[in-house]
Amino acid sequence: MSDISPKDFIRQIIDQDLLDDPSCKVVTRFPPEPNGYLHLGHAKSICLNFSVADERKGITYLRFDDTNPIKEDAVFAESIKKDVQWLGFDWQDKLTHASDYFDELHQAAINLIKKDLAYVDSSSPDELKSYRGSLTKSGINSPYRDRSIEENLDLFARMKNGEFSDGEMILRAKIDMKSPNMNLRDPAIYRIRHHQHQRTGNAWCIYPMYDFAHALSDAFEGITYSLCTLEFEDHRPLYNWFIDNVKTEHQPRQIEFSRLNLAYSLTSKRKLKDLIDKKIVNGWDDPRLVTIAGMRRRGYPPVAIRDFCQRVGVTKKDNLIEMGVLENCVREYLGDTAQRRMGVLKPLKITLSNYDKNQIENLDAQNHPNFPDLGTRKMPFCNELYIEQSDFLEEAPKKFFRLKPGGEVRLRYAYIIRCEKVIKNSDGKVTELICSYDPDTKSGTGTSEKKVKGTIHWVSVRHSLDAKIRLYDRLFKLPNPSNCEDIESSINPNSLETLQAKLEISLDSEDAPAVFQLERNGYFCIDKEEKETKYNRIVTLRDSWAKIEKQALSQ
Repeated sequence: MSDISPKDFIRQIIDQDLLDDPSCKVVTRFPPEPNGYLHLGHAKSICLNFSVADERKGITYLRFDDTNPIKEDAVFAESIKKDVQWLGFDWQDKLTHASDYFDELHQAAINLIKKDLAYVDSSSPDELKSYRGSLTKSGINSPYRDRSIEENLDLFARMKNGEFSDGEMILRAKIDMKSPNMNLRDPAIYRIRHHQHQRTGNAWCIYPMYDFAHALSDAFEGITYSLCTLEFEDHRPLYNWFIDNVKTEHQPRQIEFSRLNLAYSLTSKRKLKDLIDKKIVNGWDDPRLVTIAGMRRRGYPPVAIRDFCQRVGVTKKDNLIEMGVLENCVREYLGDTAQRRMGVLKPLKITLSNYDKNQIENLDAQNHPNFPDLGTRKMPFCNELYIEQSDFLEEAPKKFFRLKPGGEVRLRYAYIIRCEKVIKNSDGKVTELICSYDPDTKSGTGTSEKKVKGTIHWVSVRHSLDAKIRLYDRLFKLPNPSNCEDIESSINPNSLETLQAKLEISLDSEDAPAVFQLERNGYFCIDKEEKETKYNRIVTLRDSWAKIEKQALSQ
């Protein structure tokens, strides 16, 4: 499936190719490394690769770049497959691994040695670094660069046979140590790793480097468009060098686009792992992270994430996208789809002194104000209710239209009430309000012309559901935490607040919605990863960070 997208520069390039050669087939790939969980930047790449191909009746491979067994794990691979499917994309029978091509890659390396285009280097890591040069200084040839083809073939075979230790030797491409592009300064193409691979076990102790395996895997699979982010632009000459010199049947075209940078978030796997290891967040699927697993657990709909990726577009220009853009995509989708319910996050009890304590009314409440077809539900109403603490002020300003001593307010779907008395504890904290209700003001009856300016939500004390609610906010208080030397100092201390709330009893029924709007409080969902029922706030009803974010990003 795909969402129809406007013609970005990549789609324009591909469509022009199809006009020039109608027999051309669009074959793309999404090639993650199984060394961590996917994040929002990956979601953009997933949407782009799958949609570009799907729109043009092409195919997309999901290929795991599993060339570094030290950092990879089958757990990560399974999480990646789950994420891609959850976003709404299907690789069908095109699930592959770089390790599927280990034999072909090994033979390609041997062929480069035979062409005198690769050599085994016995230099130490420090020596290799010193030979490489810098952006302003050319590299110098390794003393092992002129080894004979026969010696290189012998040493490479012995590397494969496990005769050398990790780091003792590497196989390097022989290109140009004086190239201004440092990626072409005889890059490593094979390294020794005496470590069991998650798929091939102990069959190999040498593993191909990313640039080598990535380019040739694309070629082996017949990929026509290798779509990657801008940091790989300088790698393109090397990508093409491998394909040209190995003489593959297919010649993919690499096209780069800007990566997705989202304000107040972090996507570096290394930095995310550090936050997890330090227990600053609770795992890769912590709902405060913009990992796909974290966003799914928080309750973000996949449709909203795809919509966001489409809105930010595909360009060549790096920029920092406001978090509010993502949150608004979520709000817009949930605004039309989520049923309404009522819940009190910080309860304050009110007692209606003139309402019969034995009486219970079942009031009709709409499930969605804009979609009558979603029906209604019954809300029990009695003499004891909970309202939000913030809906009462003892010393209220003139324009405070909620409840105050002697003031009146309407209870949603119910009656107008008046605050008659305030009860406090020994510390002076308000613990209860004694109110009266006007029986002629029942919502929907039209029996009274009395009007009040404020309407608040409520739940019945005797018919409410105790619920643990987690209010998630932005994990970072700075718009670009990746620029901070000490990332921990940029953590928002208010990124998570846990409350014991009171929800309307209908949320305890078998047909209760898993995602809903608590009126005036935001959108919520059941956390399906928890054993006991807990609710996560998906997003607030309004963007409280909008002004702060605009000011921060303009500086």
